[in-house]
Amino acid sequence: MTAPLTLAQMAEDVLTTADGAEKIALSRRHAAAWAAARQQDPCPIEIGTANPPLHPARPERPELLSPRDVPKRKPGSEAGRIAMLHAVAHIELNAVDLHWDIIARFSHVPLPIGFFDDWVKAADEESKHFSLICQCLESLGSYYGALPAHRGMWQAAEDTAEDLMGRLAVVPMVLEARGLDVTPGMIKLFQQAKLSQAVEALEVIYAEEVSHVAYGSKWFYFLCGRDNLDPKEVFHGLVRKYFRSPLKPPFNEEKRADAGIPPDFYWPLADQIKPIAGV
Repeated sequence: MTAPLTLAQMAEDVLTTADGAEKIALSRRHAAAWAAARQQDPCPIEIGTANPPLHPARPERPELLSPRDVPKRKPGSEAGRIAMLHAVAHIELNAVDLHWDIIARFSHVPLPIGFFDDWVKAADEESKHFSLICQCLESLGSYYGALPAHRGMWQAAEDTAEDLMGRLAVVPMVLEARGLDVTPGMIKLFQQAKLSQAVEALEVIYAEEVSHVAYGSKWFYFLCGRDNLDPKEVFHGLVRKYFRSPLKPPFNEEKRADAGIPPDFYWPLADQIKPIAGV
């Protein structure tokens, strides 16, 4: 009889699956299995350890380009709206991998089981988000992979592959927090275009992303507290170390506060971070 997969092996399973639809189906299946197992005492699925790839497997399409080479389209046009949704789909697929990666890559770190609960839930919700946006693209006669996409989105994960606090600071507390800043404007654009399906999908994403950012700040504060460190000072140091561009206002201060990130964390970093020498 084959031994059941550990949670870390489930995460590696998702990360090494290239096809987008298969990755999402596997992500949701593993998340459901973990949720069901957590209802039992003791939980029959161990955390375990894994050997995650430095980069997750990806489908042949979309073509991944340098950020400067991704074509710019006017958001007020139909082509621009499709491009915007395509970019959101790309972000969501990367987020699925990011949340499974934090489980697989840091499963050896002594952490409460709630850490793993949070990131499995986040990965499951990102999987749902990707599916919702793909449905929006299909309703507009397009699909994920039809346009080129940004190839630099995994850079933060690669840079923080051996630094859990750095990962929490840069991915949920900077990159995902940026989503809280820009999504309301995107919703307004699709409302103006009377594309209710896209509006509803983006509203779901906006509501649930607050929790994902909050998971980041929650566990960042936990690790700082465990080591008796000042969270604000550590955050500033890690963002300066790993993030390659300034934090860009305007900031959604209300939603950032809901997610546990006060203004004195991000305002001192706005428009003052310089690129790392030699990069």
